[in-house]
Amino acid sequence: MPRISTSSWSLHRALGSPPLYGPGDAGPGQPSNGAISLLDLPSAAAKADIHTLEIVHFHFPTTDGAYVDELKEAVEEAGIELFSVLIDAGDVTHPDDGARAEEMAWIRSWLDVTARCGASHARVVGGYQPVTRDGRPLLDHPVLRRSAEGLRKLADYGSSIGVRVITENFRETTDRADQALAILTLCEGRVGLCADFGNYRGEDRYEELAAIFPKADSAHVKAVYDERGRPDEDEFRHSLGMLAEAGFDGPMSLIFDTPLRGNATEWDNLAQMRGVAAPFCA
Repeated sequence: MPRISTSSWSLHRALGSPPLYGPGDAGPGQPSNGAISLLDLPSAAAKADIHTLEIVHFHFPTTDGAYVDELKEAVEEAGIELFSVLIDAGDVTHPDDGARAEEMAWIRSWLDVTARCGASHARVVGGYQPVTRDGRPLLDHPVLRRSAEGLRKLADYGSSIGVRVITENFRETTDRADQALAILTLCEGRVGLCADFGNYRGEDRYEELAAIFPKADSAHVKAVYDERGRPDEDEFRHSLGMLAEAGFDGPMSLIFDTPLRGNATEWDNLAQMRGVAAPFCA
């Protein structure tokens, strides 16, 4: 059923703006100086009438088992759905075999965290390597085949521990709709898709989004803001309408990632977005 969700990314500032990190970086362990902790987020979301949540990997202050168990308990006590962990780094298309194996191992470790905290899905980046158009069919392109091979392996592992792997139109390898769709074809149904409103730009943006919306298991719904920080609600409704027309039936994560204006908080902006998006869940 279509339902309102949000991502911890929309509350990045409230969570203390922890550093973004990936394989080879220091990793979690940074103390939070945010207005709320990650353990507070489930109940705070529920109070904002948002009952589905995604958490980005770098918002975990630790992956210690006891902490992850505590987070799962906080989610259950708040009565919300933890849909996914967004694994925001790791390159399944790295051209070096050894480096790629290390990236894959790092991503697999986050699939373990995903399973332990009770999320049903994990979003894995489809790749950071650009796809050079050289005339060959996309299904034969080495970068796309490498992406699909890595995603299939991760999906098989995820399935064994109760986690469904999805990818997203995010970063270089999936920066065109036909590339993302080619990867999904090569994954033979084992990998799903998160469709992000904001990651395709240009004059053909709506055509690109329309191509991927029918494949979407989840969506990151974003409003377009003007220079004064005001959302274009008509444009937002148009994109949401396109998603609905495609038969979308999953969580619609409200993503607020623009500068704060005046006295408005991230929660205020999410409430405004929720007011526009909620009718599309009826």
